[in-house]
Amino acid sequence: MSQTPLQLSSIQKIGDLLAIAWADGREDYLGLEEVRKACPCAACKGEPDVLGRGVMPEPPPGSSELTSWQMIGGYGWQPRWGDGHATGIFSYNYLRQLGDQSEK
Repeated sequence: MSQTPLQLSSIQKIGDLLAIAWADGREDYLGLEEVRKACPCAACKGEPDVLGRGVMPEPPPGSSELTSWQMIGGYGWQPRWGDGHATGIFSYNYLRQLGDQSEK
């Protein structure tokens, strides 16, 4: 059984929140600081050291300012942050998971 791919209706910055409206009617409001800390790129997730331990660096102060973004195909969102960081691509599935976590 296959799942229907997630689709976004809109995504926008409202103050210090990222507001996401999904095609299925759900809305998520994510704090920009939490979104920045959840960046899925290798530089933010940390590279494992020789012993296999992941070292996750803290984003620099002021880096949660969202300056722009672009949509990537029909599957992802790529933000550009105030510190110039723009390599993380958040899949729609990952954004939805972040929304699930913020509801708890």
